[in-house]
Amino acid sequence: MSDVETRRRKVTSFDVATQAGVSRAAVSRAFTPEASISPETRAKVYSAAKQLGYRVNYLARSLINQRSDLVGVVAASFDNPYRIIQVEQIARALLARNYRPVLLPVSKSEDTSELVGQLLQYAVSGVIITSDAPPSSLCEECADHGVPIVLINKGDDIPLVDRVVSDDKAAGQIAAAHLVAAGVRRPLVMGGTEVSYTARRRVEAFLARCRALGFASELIPVAANDYANGFEQAGRLVEVGCDGVFCVNDYLACGVIDRLNRDRALRRLPRVLVVGHDDIPQAAWDAYQLTTIRQPCDIQAAQAIELLTSRMDNPRRATQVEFTPVNLVRRRSA
Repeated sequence: MSDVETRRRKVTSFDVATQAGVSRAAVSRAFTPEASISPETRAKVYSAAKQLGYRVNYLARSLINQRSDLVGVVAASFDNPYRIIQVEQIARALLARNYRPVLLPVSKSEDTSELVGQLLQYAVSGVIITSDAPPSSLCEECADHGVPIVLINKGDDIPLVDRVVSDDKAAGQIAAAHLVAAGVRRPLVMGGTEVSYTARRRVEAFLARCRALGFASELIPVAANDYANGFEQAGRLVEVGCDGVFCVNDYLACGVIDRLNRDRALRRLPRVLVVGHDDIPQAAWDAYQLTTIRQPCDIQAAQAIELLTSRMDNPRRATQVEFTPVNLVRRRSA
């Protein structure tokens, strides 16, 4: 058969096997991660596949194996720069393990049942759900189909569902201790505890640490942990005599700093020290120079995927929770 004739029809694994002088089973093993095959044979198969223009049909393979190389990544709040970085790190870590990420952006008000159905139709190997995405219905339906799930920064305690959680207790304690050490005498914390599990844990730890250090503190509640709410509520800090605030994420803190800078330009105001959480790229911008608690997305992604693959290998093992370490990044805002 000529090269032109070969290109006119769909190239199969049989064609690759014939070209490479190997069996069809060897072709299958060559394109299966971690399969047992010699480097020489794999190289011969890859060379033949390239010459013929062969591409593996992973969806067809998933129908045969009842499992694909696809992993669903469910995420919300893409207006927050941290979420973009988090999803990117998860995607990169999955690709490094020879999995293909499938992103499902959701909102709190959205019915996720149709999206879950789409994931299951593609026989995904697992699902990773980030914070602020509604997990309960997703987890239950996926669990019914035997699909492993890992939650990131969620408080839901669901049997056979593993979690990766940032060390929010340490974060709140570090922020409180740093503000007090910097001379703050009226430390407050700002966050939407009703809408976020991580915000609630950070707030509780901050307030407890302030009390232990002998300082009265309180929560400035917000409807959402975003820039707009930080900007809107920052005016209350000066009104109540606050001289230092811990914002539960950097997105919120950037709004606070911009509002304080604007008001300070209009009239003489006392300085308010600001500490954030996440260490998004904007935190290092000269306009903010935000002191913050770093939550390392790369470590978190690696932890999530390790739990996911472990659950794939042993679906009935005990539920595990991994904590992601945090550390203080000092900049000009505090």
